Amino acid sequence: MIHSSLTQLGAALRTKKISSVELTRLYLDRIAHQNPQLNAFITVNPELSLAQAQAADARLAADQADALTGIPLAQKDIFCAQGWLTTCGSKMLHNFVSPYDAHVIELFNRAGAVNLGKTNMDEFAMGSSNETSYYGPVKNPWDTARVPGGSSGGTAAAVAARLCAAATGTDTGGSIRQPAALCGISGLKPTYGVCSRYGMIAFASSLDQAGPMGRSAEDLALLLNTMAGFDERDSTSLQRDKEDYARDLAKPLNGLRIGLPKEFFTAGMGADVAKAVEAAIAEYKKLGATIVDISLPNSKLSVPVYYVLAPAEASSNLSRFDGVRYGYRAPEYTDLTDMYEKSRAQGFGEEVKRRIMIGTYVLSHGYYDAYYLQAQKIRRLIAQDFTEAYKQCDVIMGPTSPSTAFKLGEKGDDPVQMYLSDIYTIAVNLAGLPGMSIPCGFGANDMPVGLQIIGNYFGEARMLNVAHQYQLATDWHTLMPKGI
Repeated sequence: MIHSSLTQLGAALRTKKISSVELTRLYLDRIAHQNPQLNAFITVNPELSLAQAQAADARLAADQADALTGIPLAQKDIFCAQGWLTTCGSKMLHNFVSPYDAHVIELFNRAGAVNLGKTNMDEFAMGSSNETSYYGPVKNPWDTARVPGGSSGGTAAAVAARLCAAATGTDTGGSIRQPAALCGISGLKPTYGVCSRYGMIAFASSLDQAGPMGRSAEDLALLLNTMAGFDERDSTSLQRDKEDYARDLAKPLNGLRIGLPKEFFTAGMGADVAKAVEAAIAEYKKLGATIVDISLPNSKLSVPVYYVLAPAEASSNLSRFDGVRYGYRAPEYTDLTDMYEKSRAQGFGEEVKRRIMIGTYVLSHGYYDAYYLQAQKIRRLIAQDFTEAYKQCDVIMGPTSPSTAFKLGEKGDDPVQMYLSDIYTIAVNLAGLPGMSIPCGFGANDMPVGLQIIGNYFGEARMLNVAHQYQLATDWHTLMPKGI
């Protein structure tokens, strides 16, 4: 069962080959066995999960099932879920049990999906390796001495190790796509506003977006069908007609125009990654696609722009964590100001503190115009580059990450090198475009390589079609780590 697609699992549940309770217990047993080694989950609550599974079985028996009814999924610990510990990977929220559901969680509950637990993540989604979590680093199932990527590293590791059928992640600068690439799974960041951010603990509000992570493009389409939708509680949520993201999966790729940005294929990309990506592009040519050379001239500015804008928004968003209303409070303090200072100093990790300080600096008097406003102007230029590129091509392709998974601790002393792990993904968030990563081979040390596919606004169905046809022709997405 753990090798089955979401479609196959749904069919097995509806034909009574297995019950949701049995399937949920299978995954809970795998979590109990594998999680001590991988640290992919922060919270597991078998009682809550099995109660949902029993309710799903009742729906199935009454022939009232949706596509995901009874299927056990994992949720990144950035989504509030009623009755569940919701920590965001931080000591600051180590005791916070959410009194309400995020909109994405509401939609999964409405569909009858089972929540297996909350997955580990970089603290407040700040990181590219899942080493900043208060609950310890997540290990890559392909090599437990290496990182799984971040910030959705717990989700990526859980899917790769078959500890869940599929799962959710969030992507602020590549936090779905980069860990998907490093763990050899598929992951998709939708167009900004397609999935509601209500109940999703904010890092950088103009960049954050929820998205699905799974084994294949077909699975991602089914997940996105449930996750996407308008929510009036989120002012950035887009009111659009409901669409079926799986509608174009079977379409052939004849005539597809693939844009290859020259800025993505530079000396910064590892030779092993380049080889795998070039082989994937050659496969697309066999499938009927044509290649168009394009340029994204301002993409080289994505990292510095991101690390002005994202910390600025984080500085504002994280001001709510002050030890007063909920979350961590310092045990000893002299007055209110001392309580604020000690609670934040003790509750936040080093990377979060670094970004809060950077963000506060660029928003301060005398620096706002010099840094923040300039970054916003360049952000617009980056988006315009994509608009021009899509006049020549249908999708854009390139590497997801410049290297395969690096060793735990390898980049911990060099934040800039860590930040450059997202050099190919950040521009997509700055422009608000949809992007995804799918497995396309292996590089050094037999570690997975991801191919990034970037679509035009609201082009998720086309991207999923492009990915699905490649996955019909290859088997990279079916492989799983040895010994798992």
